[in-house]
Amino acid sequence: MLTRERLAEYLHELLQVDAFDDYAPNGLQVEGRARIRRIVSGVSASLELLRRAAQFDACAVLVHHGWFWRGEDPRVTGQRHRRLKAALDAELNLFAYHLPLDAHPSLGNNAQLAARLGWQTQAHFGKQQLGLIGHAPQSTRAELADALERLLGRRPLLVGDAAAPVGRLAWCTGAAQGWIEQARAAGADTYVSGEISEPTTHFAREMDIAYLACGHHATERYGVQALGRHLAEAFGIEHQFIDVDNPA
Repeated sequence: MLTRERLAEYLHELLQVDAFDDYAPNGLQVEGRARIRRIVSGVSASLELLRRAAQFDACAVLVHHGWFWRGEDPRVTGQRHRRLKAALDAELNLFAYHLPLDAHPSLGNNAQLAARLGWQTQAHFGKQQLGLIGHAPQSTRAELADALERLLGRRPLLVGDAAAPVGRLAWCTGAAQGWIEQARAAGADTYVSGEISEPTTHFAREMDIAYLACGHHATERYGVQALGRHLAEAFGIEHQFIDVDNPA
């Protein structure tokens, strides 16, 4: 029998939670049922995900974006009240892993995106070495954008010469557009992340590095799915990934 405590301990060790200085608590964020036999995974702990998990009769919800972010208003009102009530009413355990899930060498968001696109990792860069650098089988940036569109179901925004070679590729999923300067300093010719900010375009143009913004949600769908499948195999429990669409 898989218990809530056993699952929390296993995930803590597997994802090496203590190695990260994060913006929110990693691990069990809301306590629910004591026994875990069915788990739902999703990118973010939204109200829709919680309601659909309850319909699935899940015992736990596993997400990349949980709650209680640093600097947030801690009062349980409005959106936070609705979400928390949904979790408590359904006796859902909420497990959330942010940076540890980005960084895991095989189950993480960066590793999973690379595996699906055939990218080969050669080095790390950025805060806590979360970003990856290597090479892609796609020869031009246009081909890279096409491969990303086929995988993610959305066209990346490309800043740079589409016909130019990809060269040395750097990537970090989610909202890592601010790391473009570090990616360039590490020798990258092309950088892939999820979001784009106004200064990102200027840096890419002025420092001769292409940038592809592929969507925060879109680039971070794969780590939590891989982790859910891993838990299902390791403990003989049921797992279902629920994708709550998000265009951002």
